[in-house]
Amino acid sequence: MTLHLYIARRFLRSLLTTALLLAAAFMLMDMVEQIRKFDSAQVGFSELVALVVTNMPEWMYRVLPLIVILATLSMFLSLARSSEMIVTRSAGRSALVTLISPVVTVLLIGLLALAVFNPLAAATSKQYDLLASKYAGDFRQVLSISDAGVWLRQGSDDSQTVIRAARSGATGTHLFDVTFFSFDTEGEPVSRIAAAEAKLETGRWALRDAKVWDLSANNAEQQAIEHRAYWVASSLTRSQIEDGFGAPSTISIWDLPGFVAQLEQAGFSTHAHRVWMQMELATPLFLVAMVLIGAGFTMRHTRFGHTGVMVLMALIFGFGIYFIRNFAQILGENGQIPVMVAAWTPPVAAILMSLGILLHLEDG
Repeated sequence: MTLHLYIARRFLRSLLTTALLLAAAFMLMDMVEQIRKFDSAQVGFSELVALVVTNMPEWMYRVLPLIVILATLSMFLSLARSSEMIVTRSAGRSALVTLISPVVTVLLIGLLALAVFNPLAAATSKQYDLLASKYAGDFRQVLSISDAGVWLRQGSDDSQTVIRAARSGATGTHLFDVTFFSFDTEGEPVSRIAAAEAKLETGRWALRDAKVWDLSANNAEQQAIEHRAYWVASSLTRSQIEDGFGAPSTISIWDLPGFVAQLEQAGFSTHAHRVWMQMELATPLFLVAMVLIGAGFTMRHTRFGHTGVMVLMALIFGFGIYFIRNFAQILGENGQIPVMVAAWTPPVAAILMSLGILLHLEDG
C-alpha cells in the first residue's frame, strides 16, 4: 500500500508540473495570437488578459490527454533513471500491479475533470466567444432553442425581425408553424406574419399559407391579409443558423442531455451533440489509455538503451489514438457509424492494445 501511495504521489507531482508548464506556454502563445487578432488601439492589455484567461480552461481541458501521457513518460523515466523501477520489480511487483496506482489516480482525475472542469471549460469558452465577438464588433446570436420552440433573429439597418417556430428541419432552414415579428429602430412593433411553413432561400424566406397583420393600422385584425405564398427578405444564411447552435464544447456535460432533448423536440439533428456527450463520458477511460500507452514504452531501465526511440514511439502511438478518436467522432457526427461505437471504441481499443504492448515488452 505504501508503494502504491508513493507512485501515486509521484504521478500527481509529474502531472501538476506538466500542466503548469503547458499552461505557461499556452498563455504566452495565446497572448501573441490575441495581440495579432485584435487592434491594440481598441483592445487594451487588460482585455487581452481577459481573453487569454477565459480561453485557457477550455484549451487545458482539451489537451488533458497530452498532459497525462507526458506526465506518465516523465514519471516512469525518472523512476527508471533512479533505479526505483528495478527495485520495485525485484521486490516481486509486476508491471501491471505497479500500474494500479497511476491508473486509479488518473481515473479519479478524469471523473473530477468531467464533473467539475468540463462545466468550467464550457462556461469560460462561451464567455471567450462573447468577448471575442464583442471586441471584433460582430456580436450576434441568431438562434436560440427553448421549450417554446425555435427562435431566430435577423436584422437590417431599419428593422429587426424575431422569428418563432414550433419545430424545424434538421438544418434550421425549414420552419413549421412559424411567426415573424418585425420591429422598427425604436423597438416598436411594425408587423406580424404567421405561416404554416417557411423555407430559407437566398436572401429571403419563402412562406406558405401566410397571414400578414399591419400592427400600425387602427384595426390590424380586420385589415389582415392572407397569402397562399409570401416572401420575407432575410439577411440570414444557412451557415449563420448552424453556427447559432454554438459548439457542443460550450455546453456543460450536466446541461447537455436536456439540450439534446430540446434539439430533438425542435426537429434538429442531434448527432454531433450526442457523439460529443458520449465522448466526454468516455474521457476518464481515454486518460487511462494514455497512462497505459506511456507506461508500456517506458517501464524499463535506461541501461537497455533506445530511450529516446521508445519515448518517440509512445508519443506517436498516443497521437495516433487521438487522431483515430477524432476521426471516429467525425464519422459518428455524420451518422456513418453508431454513436456508442464512435465514442467508446477508440479508448477501449487503445487500452487493449497498450496492455498487449506492455505484456509483450515487460512480461513477455
